[in-house]
Amino acid sequence: MGHKEIPMHLRLASSSIVLVLFLAIAVAPLAAQAPPGWSVRIDRSTSAADPDNTPNLKFATMGKGFHVTGGPAGVFWNPANTAAGDFTASATFTLTKPSGHTNYYGLVFGGADLGAATQNYIYFLVAQDGTFLVKHRAGEQTHDVQNYTKHAAVRQPGADGRSINALEVRVAGNTISYVVNGQVVHTTPKTGMTAKTDGIVGVRVNHLLDVHVEGFAVQKK
Repeated sequence: MGHKEIPMHLRLASSSIVLVLFLAIAVAPLAAQAPPGWSVRIDRSTSAADPDNTPNLKFATMGKGFHVTGGPAGVFWNPANTAAGDFTASATFTLTKPSGHTNYYGLVFGGADLGAATQNYIYFLVAQDGTFLVKHRAGEQTHDVQNYTKHAAVRQPGADGRSINALEVRVAGNTISYVVNGQVVHTTPKTGMTAKTDGIVGVRVNHLLDVHVEGFAVQKK
């Protein structure tokens, strides 16, 4: 018995349903684990010399905070966490084990269009080698505000491989203060690349890292 030809419009519809189901399954594990209201933008490495260790990024509620396990780098935010004028953004980051080379993690602020090609934000990060940095991102372009700088306030991993760093961004008047474990490590005026501090506040964790985040807060003055 011959097979009956399926009309083209039905074949296309079936293909579309399969594609939608595939995409839903692909994103469901991350969506199911993520804290309520939070979104994730994955930032995959484009460097052949510094690839992501796995294609997957895990982001899950854990204990009193949330946990990020790379995989690729990511930016994490809840659009309800916005700030304008004078404010303090803070969180405590526990690096559970060092990565094979230096990678950074910390706070994002002044964010806009974080899920779009026109993403824009400032970020203040620390790393396992005791350095910090401040950068600005616009689209796919990044700009150094303060290149990686060694500072005694940034705790490095102990004998157990863990390090705990409490980060704050304090915006007051025309000054932005970058704070690690209660100590101001850098300041910038609200001009140039750090002129726009109003917007979404979130977290960035670069690739190859295993980081726990607790006490994330935005206090408006």
